[in-house]
Amino acid sequence: MFTSEARRQIGISLIEQIVFIVIVGVAVTGVLAVLNATSRASADSLTQKQALAIAEALLEEAQLQPFTYCDPDDTQAATALSATVGATGCNATVEAIGPEGESRYSSTTPFDNVNDYHGFDSGTASPSGIRDIGGSLITGLDGYVAGVNVAGQALGAIGAAESLLITVTVTGPYNTQVVLQGYRVRYAPNSLP
Repeated sequence: MFTSEARRQIGISLIEQIVFIVIVGVAVTGVLAVLNATSRASADSLTQKQALAIAEALLEEAQLQPFTYCDPDDTQAATALSATVGATGCNATVEAIGPEGESRYSSTTPFDNVNDYHGFDSGTASPSGIRDIGGSLITGLDGYVAGVNVAGQALGAIGAAESLLITVTVTGPYNTQVVLQGYRVRYAPNSLP
């Protein structure tokens, strides 16, 4: 049979069990804290990626517009050699920075030149959020706001009158902000797509 010394060594004491439970509890708490931080960071990453996708799409949309001396509706838009009204310029309407009564969401008078995007702000519509080109809110993007600034800026040897810097700023949930910039250059004598 067992001696009294051997009997004491067979099982685990209550104190050993409590110490084990405390150690395992602390370890599990640490692992759960790391998992929580990782999942929170991945949600921020998704928000950042969504804001970047919105900014890229809006920047590309603006860059693909014509950059002409005249409003594209002007009869001389394709042949004008200067931003003036006259023989080598526009017939009637010189293109200016900002929309001339046009709207990104209008089916009758949509933005038709890269300059028209200057001052665009998706947060001014009610309710605010990201909308498609027809003006319908895009589901899931109501927490984002996009704005565009267009300004003449020299690009190397190309003068500020012939080159535009387009800056798109998108803000979203979790204090997310993405700023993208791109250039649109006028090609000689003008640039219709």
